[in-house]
Amino acid sequence: MSVVNGADTDARTESWADVPRMFRGEGTLPPPWQDLFGPLRRGLVDSLVVVGQFGQSIDARIATTSGDSRYINGAEGLAHLHRLRALVDAVLIGVGTANMDDPQLTVRRVAGPSPARVILDPRGRLPANARVLAADGIRRLVITGAGAATKFPPGVEVVRLPQSDGHIAPAAVLAALAERRLRRVLVEGGANTVSRFLEARCLDRLHVVIAPIIIGAGPSSMTLPPIARVEHALRAPMQAHVLGEELLIDCDLSAQRLPVAFPPHAARGQEGGGVANKSM
Repeated sequence: MSVVNGADTDARTESWADVPRMFRGEGTLPPPWQDLFGPLRRGLVDSLVVVGQFGQSIDARIATTSGDSRYINGAEGLAHLHRLRALVDAVLIGVGTANMDDPQLTVRRVAGPSPARVILDPRGRLPANARVLAADGIRRLVITGAGAATKFPPGVEVVRLPQSDGHIAPAAVLAALAERRLRRVLVEGGANTVSRFLEARCLDRLHVVIAPIIIGAGPSSMTLPPIARVEHALRAPMQAHVLGEELLIDCDLSAQRLPVAFPPHAARGQEGGGVANKSM
């Protein structure tokens, strides 16, 4: 078990400052960042690295029964989330989370670049004034169904994909992002979206940040189909990292991850190609 924070907070902050740049290059990251983020640098299955993340209580709740969820995690847990954002090409959330929380999805608590913001919106429910669509110089994409009615601000890239029963296949989402040079992807929420990527075997890692609270009732962090026997449960090697008063569980899902099939015209794009569609 590693300890991310210690008594010298300033030294820890300073040690992070160059990590986003080093992460995208070669060489070992300085401690403790290599143990935490080294596995996210290279994909083991294809050219993608996909990590799911959620924060929860000790009893695996992500909100109260009234829907209140700000903030279950403390300062160190939130800083970890922002560090993840600073290292990936894109952060993805479902439209339900976008509408309920109206998040910014930027890097604010640590040093590092903000990633492209991706909203999964199969039926075109995202309002044009959502904060994730703010024109702040960061790339913005909405992945929606082929027939969904959409009207977004200038510069928002609209990616239309086939849908079934109101859902777009996670593998199709990842292939579309990879075609647009977005290959390190953080699936940040909500629970249903992260669970769909997990069920579809489209996650390489899962980061679960556990806060030192017990809520008692409310939505759980995962919404997966039931299994009949424990022997059928998904087993994943994991490592634990102490984040202040919180605990990060880093689950390695690479053994069960399915490769993403890229469309023929995107074969060259796996090393840097693809042209984005834009809705002006």
